[in-house]
Amino acid sequence: MATSIYSSRQHPDATQKSPACLPGLEHVNRYWDKTHQCFAAKILPGEYYVSMHNELITTVLGSCIAACIRDVKMGIGGMNHFMLPMGCEVEHLGKTHLTSATRYGNFAMEILINEILKAGGDRKRMEVKLFGGGRVLSSMSTMDIGKKNIAFVHEYLQQEGLKVVSEDVGDIYPRKVNFYPESGRVRVKKLKNMHNETIRQREESYCKSLDQQPVEGEIELF
Repeated sequence: MATSIYSSRQHPDATQKSPACLPGLEHVNRYWDKTHQCFAAKILPGEYYVSMHNELITTVLGSCIAACIRDVKMGIGGMNHFMLPMGCEVEHLGKTHLTSATRYGNFAMEILINEILKAGGDRKRMEVKLFGGGRVLSSMSTMDIGKKNIAFVHEYLQQEGLKVVSEDVGDIYPRKVNFYPESGRVRVKKLKNMHNETIRQREESYCKSLDQQPVEGEIELF
């Protein structure tokens, strides 16, 4: 199992640095989490992060989905945070000719899996935990986007033969998700008493950007 370069019980001193991140993930916001006494990576909509160390990966979800995937033996894992554009039609999933929206969902899942594989993970040892897909967006035209996100990720994982060991999806509340890839532990808090306007605005802006510039093309899994 991957080992940490710091003690999880001690605040890092001036000589200690956060664990080295994988190439291409330098832009992700990483910091020392005083509450949980470990280094943490906070991901936003459209981002993902993979860790080989004893780090915490955290995000706040509304209609978006976060897939937490790890190699149970190596303790290498990561989390993504994604949403399908509004134009996605669930009935197109699994067809030969995918819409740009489903290609986007495929990309979000495959790039996370690919990075875990490149870091030394094994597809046969992967487990998946799913979160999000709440009905929180204010626009009537996007009320079912969370449901579409859930349907997509279930269909994708079934086709790929990846095991979902637990999930907390749907409902009407945003969620804060804390994932510890090394142990596989996940802590979820439904934000029932929180002012959610910031989450709604962030996801509506993200959703609009996807509709304007959907991801095109494919990536190849190892």
